[in-house]
Amino acid sequence: MKKIFIVTDLEGVAGVVSFSDQSSPDGRYYDAARKLLTAEVNAAIEGMLSSGVEEILVWDGHGAGAISFEDLHPAATLLHGRPMPPWSRLREVIRRYEAVVMIGQHAMAGTLTGNQNHTQNSRTIDYYRLNGRPIGETAQIALYFGALGLPLIFLSGDLDACREAQELAAGISVVAVKEGVGRAAAISLSAPEARRRICAGVRQAIEQQRANPIPPLVWEGPYVLEKRYFHTDVADAAAAQPGVERVDSQTVRIRGDDILELIYR
Repeated sequence: MKKIFIVTDLEGVAGVVSFSDQSSPDGRYYDAARKLLTAEVNAAIEGMLSSGVEEILVWDGHGAGAISFEDLHPAATLLHGRPMPPWSRLREVIRRYEAVVMIGQHAMAGTLTGNQNHTQNSRTIDYYRLNGRPIGETAQIALYFGALGLPLIFLSGDLDACREAQELAAGISVVAVKEGVGRAAAISLSAPEARRRICAGVRQAIEQQRANPIPPLVWEGPYVLEKRYFHTDVADAAAAQPGVERVDSQTVRIRGDDILELIYR
């Protein structure tokens, strides 16, 4: 295994607990949070390099972007900028890699103790369900990349996000860098300890993948994606899109046979 794709988020980083102060671009501690994320990413990169990985692409996956470019490990390249190009174009980039790793991940919306739990838009989304099963952003990445042949082999984030990943992919390596005690509070590891565990965990995940590979995550279709919103006007806008079925005042459903065309609609 020589080429790895890293997907990042911010809410699952040790020491980052507040939407308003740390995870929002206008938060008073946003720049400090970006540096915490980038340091965790760099720890993962060190683990990869020590395992013989030669090519690493980091995808800055948080909102308006949260990687501190000037602090990023020199061995990595960075996929960044908003708006992102179409998924059809991103697929060609993703296919260059052999596995995906997630750093800084949070739990899905509605997780009782998940620190900063949400799915996609924390201000509008109540839940996502795929074929009746609740899913969050971890499942979206695992299924999308899985359809392109890449297994999700490692995830770091809060404890609930790690449990979510383990329920999705048996055998995945995880590192919990904090334990949520509510949506706005957590018990975090120290920054150096979080980075040490991420580095070791990534190294172990790569070694495990070489010895006993985890397959890409694939769920059989056809698919029904149900999205429930907090407010009726957002559901109005969603229901106006082609192929979207209105279920009730706040819920829509989308049906399809291709997970690549469905999971991010």
